[in-house]
Amino acid sequence: MSRPAFTVEERDRVRDRVLEMARADARVVAGAMVGSLALGGGDRWSDLDLAFGLAPGVKAADLLAAWTGALEREFAAVHLFDLPYMSSIYRVFLFPGSLQVDLSFTPGAEFGALGPKFRLLFGTTVERAHIPSPAAPYLFGLGVHHAVRARFCIERGRPWQAAHWIDGVRDQALALACLRRGLAAASGRGYDDLPAEAMALFAETLVRSTERGELLRALERAIEAMLRESGDVPDLASKVEAELRGLVSPRWPAG
Repeated sequence: MSRPAFTVEERDRVRDRVLEMARADARVVAGAMVGSLALGGGDRWSDLDLAFGLAPGVKAADLLAAWTGALEREFAAVHLFDLPYMSSIYRVFLFPGSLQVDLSFTPGAEFGALGPKFRLLFGTTVERAHIPSPAAPYLFGLGVHHAVRARFCIERGRPWQAAHWIDGVRDQALALACLRRGLAAASGRGYDDLPAEAMALFAETLVRSTERGELLRALERAIEAMLRESGDVPDLASKVEAELRGLVSPRWPAG
């Protein structure tokens, strides 16, 4: 039987227990809260993200093995996957009630904030360069790539793959829209803060079926959305606009 979603109190209990484990483990020399809850933000649906610095010579794999077993026994947590990034390793868990908990481990000599949402809880940090936000040329370039791949998939008779790439064009266009308006452009965080009139146009980019005509319609709308939001990369957009529009021309591919 399924259970209701986690409560804030349950999330706080997991946070306190993990921090208790960290402070009692000599292999851990620093800890921090990261993500949406780090600086007093977030809401009752926010995940729990904790980062830890390791003592010299400590292998993250050894600590992860011990901690994972403890969390599985105490909370019935499920280890979903690991994500290596630079010198860090992130382990993602699902706790009962759909509480996601992300724990990261970094050598203490490299432990520090990679972005503004970081609050040190104990130990010390080093200065690290923050991960930059995605740049408009990169977002637009990805969108062009996705549009070309979508059109080729339509011609190959691979409608589901085409739909995947069309969704990718829309995501890059939405990210460009967010970037232009000073909103968070990564992971869809700013999408719902875009103006209603902009979102009404983006709704036309949704793929409604895998029929060829519908895929072409959605691709055309996605391309138009990306060109409409290309104000930060006018030179790049002007160089590829004809190619993009040509992808959905009735004369393509024969010319």
